[in-house]
Amino acid sequence: MSVAPISSIKPHFHPIRLSSPTLRLHTPKIHASASSFLRPLHLPKIPKPLNTHRPSTQITMSMEAGIGVMGTKLGMMSFFEPNGTVVPVTVVGFREGNIVTQVKTEATDGYDAVQVGYRRVRDRKLTKPEMGHLEKSGIIPLRHLQEFRLQSVEGFEPNQRLVLEELFNEGDLVDVSGTTIGKGFQGGIKRHHFKRGPMTHGSKSHRQLGSIGAGTTPGRVYPGKKMPGRMGGTKRKIRKLKIVKIDNDLKIVMIKGALPGKPGNLLRITPAKIVGKNIPKS
Repeated sequence: MSVAPISSIKPHFHPIRLSSPTLRLHTPKIHASASSFLRPLHLPKIPKPLNTHRPSTQITMSMEAGIGVMGTKLGMMSFFEPNGTVVPVTVVGFREGNIVTQVKTEATDGYDAVQVGYRRVRDRKLTKPEMGHLEKSGIIPLRHLQEFRLQSVEGFEPNQRLVLEELFNEGDLVDVSGTTIGKGFQGGIKRHHFKRGPMTHGSKSHRQLGSIGAGTTPGRVYPGKKMPGRMGGTKRKIRKLKIVKIDNDLKIVMIKGALPGKPGNLLRITPAKIVGKNIPKS
């Protein structure tokens, strides 16, 4: 029996021609550019439900570990301890003041705090609103008013005088804050401790700042770049300083180390914050 070759076998069907008018597929024409596929899809906006509940205003303030006082920086000196160790200390004096001028509670102001006044001045040195605020409690005119936010304000009342030796003892740790010495407009070497360039061999760059960024990319100066500008004159807090000596006769306190500001500046002294010991962790 002979088998015919595959090439000689004729198929019993006819191929479908897509060009036939009866079998032509009608597909809609889409006119779209390549950039249209990159555009975000705009969905209809769904109206948000009306929120009738108004959230309560939260007051974010720094909570202190205890009531503090204000003092005046007098200068620095060397203090000799009984064992002969020399300790550099800053002497802080206290003028007339440190009187409770207002007690704020959760019910009246939304938080618990004690307002303290310091440094007596003449009546004409204060404005009428300031005088009226102090005259409500029969308090003498005071120059500085500061708040100390506490966990509890029990035991404090207006016109109460704060005594330093009742609040602090020798050996306690305190946090001291004040305004640093203003040094005016300074360059990068003094302000940010940059290094200078070579001073000899034809160098043209001595104390200049140098390049501050590329020209093409990014073509701008990043925010926060360390550059020349105003130096000092800002608020600074130094934490966990030790009280070396308290002199009740001279009304001074000696605190170990340097404190912000120059002699005559106002200082704020509070108990040192120790998380988990005198302030909560949260």
